[in-house]
Amino acid sequence: MSDTVVADFDQQISREMLEVQAAKGASALTEIGAGVDVPVAVIMRNDLVQLEIMRAAARAGTVIVALNWHGQADEVAAICDDSGAQIVIIHRDLIDAVRPALKGRKVIGVTPGPALCAAYGIDEAAANTDLDCAEWGALVAAQGPLAQREMMRPLMRYTSGSTGRPKGVRRTGSGPRKDFEAVLARVGAEMMRFKPGSRYFTAAPIYHSAPSTLTSSALVSKGVSTFIAPKFEPEAFLATIEAQRITHIYLVPTMMSRLLKLPDDVKARYDLSSIEFCVSTGSPWPHDLKVAMIDWWGPVFWESYGATEIGFMTMVSSADALAKPGTAGQMQMGCTVLILDEDGNILPAGEVGEIHAKMDAFGGFDYSNDPESRRAAEKHGHCSIGDLGWLDKDGFLFITDRKKDMIISGGANIFPAEIEAVLMRAPFIRDVAVFGAPDPEFGERIVAAIEPSDGWTPDEAEVMAFLDGKLARFKQPRIIDFHTALPREDSGKIFKPRLRAPYWDGAGRKI
Repeated sequence: MSDTVVADFDQQISREMLEVQAAKGASALTEIGAGVDVPVAVIMRNDLVQLEIMRAAARAGTVIVALNWHGQADEVAAICDDSGAQIVIIHRDLIDAVRPALKGRKVIGVTPGPALCAAYGIDEAAANTDLDCAEWGALVAAQGPLAQREMMRPLMRYTSGSTGRPKGVRRTGSGPRKDFEAVLARVGAEMMRFKPGSRYFTAAPIYHSAPSTLTSSALVSKGVSTFIAPKFEPEAFLATIEAQRITHIYLVPTMMSRLLKLPDDVKARYDLSSIEFCVSTGSPWPHDLKVAMIDWWGPVFWESYGATEIGFMTMVSSADALAKPGTAGQMQMGCTVLILDEDGNILPAGEVGEIHAKMDAFGGFDYSNDPESRRAAEKHGHCSIGDLGWLDKDGFLFITDRKKDMIISGGANIFPAEIEAVLMRAPFIRDVAVFGAPDPEFGERIVAAIEPSDGWTPDEAEVMAFLDGKLARFKQPRIIDFHTALPREDSGKIFKPRLRAPYWDGAGRKI
């Protein structure tokens, strides 16, 4: 039997055994009506069972709709309704928080293991919530392997546009449908540089697009072992690298910042010489942080820039990052980028404009509930992803600012319009503007600028109490500023640059 393994912090199995379980899981999905092209919502933290479900869905042709487990019931219900997901697979301790969203849907429970319970402080009662609903493991145990393997469907992702309302990104493509596993294998070979014997590790949440795609690419790449942590703990992360002789890693800048804050004696305690390749995505990687990590681990770092709609578009090595500070790298996997002015004209090297990209490797896309936004985003066969930037003469891309009013905090995309809509429901708030401010650890923190209603004495605690249960905690403001009146343009639009400026002046960056 191969020594290629898949593991979380509770158990380790062979790749072959994972596929055996996945084949039975595919039968289980088909048995409950979640077969070819059927959307199934998955609300889970990182564990081995989640990987098994992903592989089972790949074999059954099921479309996984990956949801952030921090989401509130209203958010979960909206995504399930939009995607058509009538089946929800969920860790049992998460059921109570989203119970209203589960009404009328078939719920499959997953009992969290000991490591997951320890990492998140899950007590026995929460871990065994709703034992009357089916358990994933029991469904799988009752099945034989699926007789005929289907083609893998891409996961359905949710992002947001300028309105802040969720839009489901569905992968489409012209011509005959191809197995998405071929795309993942290409990502593994060309982007991640996997080879037989590679050992991949991440602690990033797998419901996010990048870690899910990269972890899936490891699971389909020949001879690659995969390790996942229930959550990111800096010293435990280093200990795992040493113990498992990890070669390939996915990290985000927030995690790197926490690693660098470890005491020097702790950092020196672990042998990290096995590391060959570490990739980061999701949020801008400050140059000083990049330099510090390269000084510590060596030139093993690569940064990728991409979007849920397009895929991984660019890569930049440690050497190029040092030689061209601030670059997002060069195009990958056949991606092409155009820099356009406001009239849609193609700009030459060195001039800043809106970034439009085309990448056939991942296939086309549409939005499940907003076809007009999809059409409006495309020019010259390339799609805007809402960022501004420029290309140098060597074809390196530089990102200068975001056109979309979006906050990236800890690698998560957060949309001010969604937060503003909730805050405006508060009877004591007349007007509100939400934006991002620089944060040395998370990239950005959320700021809410509030204009109080007449007769209300501004009270930050009252604002936070109002938000409790209405927005996931990671979407809640970390700073609340009260203003007599918010600045507005003649058009009536709040002039956010004036509100943002005091936070970003002197920060050395705009995003």
